Amino acid sequence: MKHRIDTIEQLEALYPRKPVVASTGKETAVITPHYKRLIEACPFAVVASEGPEGLDASPRGDGPGFIRILDDTTLALPDRRGNNRLDTLRNILRTGRVALLAMIPGWNETLRINGNAHISTDPQISASMAERGVVPTSAIIITIETMYFQCARALVRSKLWDSDSQINRKDLPSAGDLLHEVMQDFDGKAYDKDLPARQAKTLY
Repeated sequence: MKHRIDTIEQLEALYPRKPVVASTGKETAVITPHYKRLIEACPFAVVASEGPEGLDASPRGDGPGFIRILDDTTLALPDRRGNNRLDTLRNILRTGRVALLAMIPGWNETLRINGNAHISTDPQISASMAERGVVPTSAIIITIETMYFQCARALVRSKLWDSDSQINRKDLPSAGDLLHEVMQDFDGKAYDKDLPARQAKTLY
């Protein structure tokens, strides 16, 4: 394994430049006024967690403000209807650790949040997150350990928010195609046909 990096010393030798002050000094454990504006504008986040079965990164999204600020160090994330795998929730019960990558359309920076988490069924919190009359089954409560913005390079390079970079959905496999590929007896065409109506009915 001639070209494999196995030690911190090898890694630091490969990247000899030290991070600048703006990279290391921007972390905060408290939601400042500017970070509050970002959280309230965010409609989408990826929640990363870890458990005995391995790692998980789960997309979560809703209207801006779906990540609720409970106080200056605590967030609440509604657990809306999903696939019922419960990967994230199982991991939280076992390790109590999560990381969020929050994204705002049109904003090339991203917001990174690391912290401790637990699952809550507090009726007051759940009721405050109701959408279309549907109360989420539970909420993920996150106590922030550190929060900071990530520079824009990745999103600038990927042109993520550039409308000209959008890929035609028909050029990619459908959900039914993906399911049929790994489960040969699965009726992918029927799944795709019913999907729009099923998603509309079970969105909340």
